[in-house]
Amino acid sequence: MRILFTINPGTATFTCVVPLAWALRTAGHDVRVASQPLFADEITQAGLTAVGVGRDLGVSRLVDAQGESDEEREVVRRGLPWPYHVVEQPSNADWHGLLVAWHHTVQHAKFEVFAMASSLVEFARHWQPDLVLWEPFTPVGAIAAKACGAAHARLLHGVDVFALARRHFQRLEARQAPKDRGDPLAEWLGGYARKYGAEFTEDMTCGQFTIDQLPPGLQVDADDVHYVRTQYVPYGGAAVVPKWLHTTPERPRIALTLGTTATEHFGGYAVSVRDILEALSDLDIEVVGTIAQSEQEKLGRIPDNARLVPYVPLHALAPTCSAAIHHAGFGTLSTFARYGVPHLVLPYHFDEPILGHKLAEQGAGLAIDPADTTGDTVREGVLRLLNEPTFSKEAGRLRDEVHATDTPNELVGRIEELTTKYRTR
Repeated sequence: MRILFTINPGTATFTCVVPLAWALRTAGHDVRVASQPLFADEITQAGLTAVGVGRDLGVSRLVDAQGESDEEREVVRRGLPWPYHVVEQPSNADWHGLLVAWHHTVQHAKFEVFAMASSLVEFARHWQPDLVLWEPFTPVGAIAAKACGAAHARLLHGVDVFALARRHFQRLEARQAPKDRGDPLAEWLGGYARKYGAEFTEDMTCGQFTIDQLPPGLQVDADDVHYVRTQYVPYGGAAVVPKWLHTTPERPRIALTLGTTATEHFGGYAVSVRDILEALSDLDIEVVGTIAQSEQEKLGRIPDNARLVPYVPLHALAPTCSAAIHHAGFGTLSTFARYGVPHLVLPYHFDEPILGHKLAEQGAGLAIDPADTTGDTVREGVLRLLNEPTFSKEAGRLRDEVHATDTPNELVGRIEELTTKYRTR
């Protein structure tokens, strides 16, 4: 088969795609990855074949900080933006507000999809993929699939807030009088579908099937979405394991990692790294912090029991850790979960609060709202993770749940069956 991935040009998104792309390739399928031309080097560095489509716009403004002032940026940064906020607050959703939010979201997406659509469709019609796999920030993949008769599916990299928000929208719309109804997403996608000889169908919003990399205990499924689950396999790009990871730590090792989005898009972390390091400085532990160099320069003196590095491959660090402090980002949380490490999460951006609280409900860790995070609360949480066996037990249970799920290689056969079922040529 020929399989085309469509990817938003963001490293955190792309790394979640690579293991499945390689599983399909090593099963004998021809795999291409389409993104903006600026992202070609990152794709090819992973050993995959890149297809540059459209023009360079950078990371999707659906995930970037929208707003000019610090206050506006902070509103976007904290939790889910509109219209996805309805997932956390369904009882507070009003039809007018949600309709306006969807119009706003579509307006942001229009510019990006317009820049990619014609080029992607042209390539898809030429190359004739059997399957188009698109992650939620590149719905243009569904448009290209419709244009060439390919099957298409979403590949998730987090909580499915996209389908959940869509279902809430549809329920509210159904309650409105016909004259008050409206569906900006369907109208927008339908316009593109008709341009290329097809009609809008609901699968263009959520895929004909959806590949989910979260274990069921951490996901919130949407109604009527066909989920196919696979393990999250960590991939962080080109990396070298440092020599200090060649030996077993002499003391309990605690990872501290707060993600790249904080520094790339928001100019800093949501919590004080200095306060955390100081609060842990007198404990008989080793703290390994993956802290951006620009942030390290602001810290001043580093405690003796802390080692700070700009980057280390998390799948090499995680097996050596007794606990991890992190932001509940999908890739970070999934990596530590894979190795049975108890978590202390400080969730803040997009779906992180949902993931963090689901993790705490599973008993595999603790979640602290960043607004309540101090050095003392982090210290208390770390001590609980180290001294209360239930956290290690439940983290081990979550690890076993992850490993009981099909690997990307084991999923290939199911993907082949679904492709045959859904393609129209």
